[in-house]
Amino acid sequence: MKREETVDFHIKSSWHAISRMYNQKAALEDFTASIGYVLININSKEGTPATKIAPLMGLEARSLTRMLKTMEEKGMIFRKQDSVDKRSVRIYLTDEGKRKKEISVETIKDFNVQVREDVSEEELDIFFKVFHKINQTIDKIQLETINPNQYKSKVYEL
Repeated sequence: MKREETVDFHIKSSWHAISRMYNQKAALEDFTASIGYVLININSKEGTPATKIAPLMGLEARSLTRMLKTMEEKGMIFRKQDSVDKRSVRIYLTDEGKRKKEISVETIKDFNVQVREDVSEEELDIFFKVFHKINQTIDKIQLETINPNQYKSKVYEL
């Protein structure tokens, strides 16, 4: 099978193209697409517990820690002890962080509007259904990896 015939090749190449496009737009405002994604996941009014951000983004906590430090140094966020749970720290957006969050949201909206101009609703519906099935397949493979004997007699008859 050629790489162009694999599902993951197309997903990965499209994601890299989208990521490059978002990073080019973010670079004009002196931040990155990853930082923009973090900003989007922080509640603009109430802040967000630091421990909740990484799971929302599918990141390891240590990766996020470095990014939050950079964002704090650039004046996009600040940390404050939770008023209810004193053990917890909440992340809040500064005015600059709110501005860059808005840029991130608008960039995503603009891209999606442009895609919808070129791709019909019917094609998008099929696209979303296919991705749903791909994710179900991934879940099944991961479940088989975690508990291989559960499926041995059902899937792999010898």
